[in-house]
Amino acid sequence: MTATDFAQDLALAAAAAASEKLGTDIVLIDVSERLAITDIFVIVTGNNDRQVSAIVDAVEEALRAKGSKPLRREGHRDGRWVLLDYSDVVIHVQQAEERVFYSLERLWKDCPVIPFTPEGPQNPSNNSSPRVVAIDAAVEDDADLAISSDDFEEI
Repeated sequence: MTATDFAQDLALAAAAAASEKLGTDIVLIDVSERLAITDIFVIVTGNNDRQVSAIVDAVEEALRAKGSKPLRREGHRDGRWVLLDYSDVVIHVQQAEERVFYSLERLWKDCPVIPFTPEGPQNPSNNSSPRVVAIDAAVEDDADLAISSDDFEEI
């Protein structure tokens, strides 16, 4: 069983909204064959708590326009990892450190990925920041998920 068309539509709308707020490394994972509670995980990286909040607000607005509202919203106060549960779709908006540490893509690597290409001035998949490289390395190499301050450039 694959994700429903409705779930795919919501997930793609959420991903597009996140992309408009410059969310990076947007991944849609079809977990419908592994989980009974949801069909798709949408995973997005935000650079800081303000961007995470802006991404979450944009996703909620986009899905509200489609007639959906989250059943549950967790982590918004901290702004490091916000989870929006829409039943068919669960959206994870994380800062890079949380994304590397929890490595949801690695946990669900046996599940199919739903294609999504960001539109607009910035293509997040071409971002070559150290944070993105660290995420990619952890996922591709199934590497140890320990991180250090050396993994990130200072601002």
